Amino acid sequence: MSILLREEGLYDRSRIYVTDMNEAVLEKAKSGIFPVVKMRDYTLNYIGSGGKGVFSDYYTAKYDHARFSPELMKNIVFAQHNLVTDGSFNEFHVIFCRNVMIYFNRELQNRAHGILYQSLIHLCILCLGEKENLHFTPHENDYTEVSVQKCLYRKTRL
Repeated sequence: MSILLREEGLYDRSRIYVTDMNEAVLEKAKSGIFPVVKMRDYTLNYIGSGGKGVFSDYYTAKYDHARFSPELMKNIVFAQHNLVTDGSFNEFHVIFCRNVMIYFNRELQNRAHGILYQSLIHLCILCLGEKENLHFTPHENDYTEVSVQKCLYRKTRL
């Protein structure tokens, strides 16, 4: 997301919130260090999504790890947040909540969808995981589908 925003000239006006309930996962993400073997897939994703530059310019590789540029991390806030017990903490233009709902029962899914709905600004985008959707949730009619394949929804009801 940092790379996309940077290439579109929006990074300096953006704030990205990275949340998880697991502090160890957040610390790993905050380090910006990833196995170098994943860079091939990340590079293909970057090219496939229309990246404007050279993906390897955004990281340095050393031994078996790659580290993303600290410049890409300056507008990221890493915070512990639990969709089961916590509430909404901000208003967002885009929310990525991928591959979380599949682990929840219907009651927890409905609670989480309520938090996401409350957190998303009107006419902005919710992105769910490949096996997730809004069907049969209390908020099913509060969104329009932007892309069924990519599980993208636009909040259309206040």
